[in-house]
Amino acid sequence: MIKGLLIGWMAACCAAAVPAGAQGVTPPDALARSVTDEVLAVLRADKDIQAGNRKKVIDLVDKKVLPHFDFVRMTQLAAGRHWRDASPEQQKLLVGEFRTLLVQTYAATFMAYRDQQVEYRPLRMQPNDTEVVVKSLINQPGGKPVTVDYKMQKSDAGWKVYDVVVGDLSLVQSYRGTFSTEVQKGGIGGLVKALAEKNKELLARQ
Repeated sequence: MIKGLLIGWMAACCAAAVPAGAQGVTPPDALARSVTDEVLAVLRADKDIQAGNRKKVIDLVDKKVLPHFDFVRMTQLAAGRHWRDASPEQQKLLVGEFRTLLVQTYAATFMAYRDQQVEYRPLRMQPNDTEVVVKSLINQPGGKPVTVDYKMQKSDAGWKVYDVVVGDLSLVQSYRGTFSTEVQKGGIGGLVKALAEKNKELLARQ
């Protein structure tokens, strides 16, 4: 549960003291604080979410968190060398299924929220940098703080998260093993099918 909770903060928690971006792009610190404040305010105030309304949680994740992810790059990295073997249509399906899987994962994460606190770490970044790693600590009531590193890339659409490292575990690398196993068993089509079946199973639990 701890790991899931931390992963769920990927798009919401980044470090402060980042130089402002050029050409009107919201810098990582301002983006992170805005998303964090908005999501936490909803989690703390919405009685339906506190009562376990999963649909409202999914809507929150879909609208407020996932727009700050680069799902194409995340899927590329998770698929590794197998990405090149996929047709454009298969790549599109993989990205879609992976996104759906993460929506379900984050929904469960946010429903388990219990006043964990985020401590931001200063980040050194040059004005022209297009990739950054921001660092934070998640402080849990009665538990030890856990380090979380967020890998972000600047795109035409602003800063996007493409990986997160919880302790020593990379989200992308953890999925890479699963993806590779499914490809070995049934090719790219088998991977797409496996993700679709997993998503169907998760949706059936709602």
